[in-house]
Amino acid sequence: MTSRVRIAVDAMGGDFGPSVAVSACIFAISKHPGLEICLFGREKDIILNLPNSSLPDRLSIFHCDEVITMCDKPSSVLRNKKASSMRLAIDAHASGNFDAVVSAGNTGALMALGRMILRTFPAIDRPAICSSVPTEKGFSYMLDMGANVDCRAEHLAQFALMGSVLASVIESKQSPSIRLLNIGEEQLKGTESVKLAATMLAAQNLNYQGYIEASEIFSGDTDVIVCDGFVGNVALKASEGVARFIAQLGREEFGRSIWTKLITIAAKPLIGRVLKRIDPENYNGAFFLGLQGVLVKSHGNASEHGFANAIDKTVIAVRQNMIELLEEQLELAVQN
Repeated sequence: MTSRVRIAVDAMGGDFGPSVAVSACIFAISKHPGLEICLFGREKDIILNLPNSSLPDRLSIFHCDEVITMCDKPSSVLRNKKASSMRLAIDAHASGNFDAVVSAGNTGALMALGRMILRTFPAIDRPAICSSVPTEKGFSYMLDMGANVDCRAEHLAQFALMGSVLASVIESKQSPSIRLLNIGEEQLKGTESVKLAATMLAAQNLNYQGYIEASEIFSGDTDVIVCDGFVGNVALKASEGVARFIAQLGREEFGRSIWTKLITIAAKPLIGRVLKRIDPENYNGAFFLGLQGVLVKSHGNASEHGFANAIDKTVIAVRQNMIELLEEQLELAVQN
């Protein structure tokens, strides 16, 4: 029998709001038996995006008067907008009515509300944003992707443990490999916090394999890549920019003459497969690890397909008891 999973979705977040969230949720419940989703947001806007204005089975609506915009400051959100779709969805998760929350909304506000309402585990100083990145062999998990711009060694060690648990849950890997992102593989290179984190990780019961350079991020040789949020976010944005640059060069060159256009037509299936492998939509859904709950961030401009992928990851995390496993591993780490 398929286990029941209840997800609260902030339907108003992101660039497209209900127009994407509603259709993605309808697709998700058709794909996952036992999945129940409640859409938090303005009821009128949500109903307008329902097929025939009728609710499918296992999909419900919780009306919220307020919406957190991308321009709202986290500090302002904490003081105000207590009736927002994002906040009420997280409140519902914290109260036990739902197993997880998915939102495409304001990242800073989502993290701030998550920390205030769900709170971090006692052994975790700072939550981290963990996302999957495409590689030659599938994909790897990378954290932190922007929540903490400056980290101490103990924070990086905590990120490594959390990333290892996530990879083992989502990918069913017994002992995920872990590396610290650094400017070289030599032991003497790197900041003091990175070098100290390496010493700490080598002493833990984790599959720590040393440093990894940025040029090897996409090799697929490592399951979990650890760095501070400043480095991780720069690496993410730089790789996205390179991908767009290469795609633009391809469009320009393939459209340069009648011959290149003919080559494009002949190579279209191959090009399609390549683009699918690097399409961020297929890897959408970042976990806010370290919180005592499952909080997943969808990219703000994700399509229905991308948003549905974020829900897919959330379902797996809930059914594989990610939070319980993380809590167990953190307790063992404290004991050791």
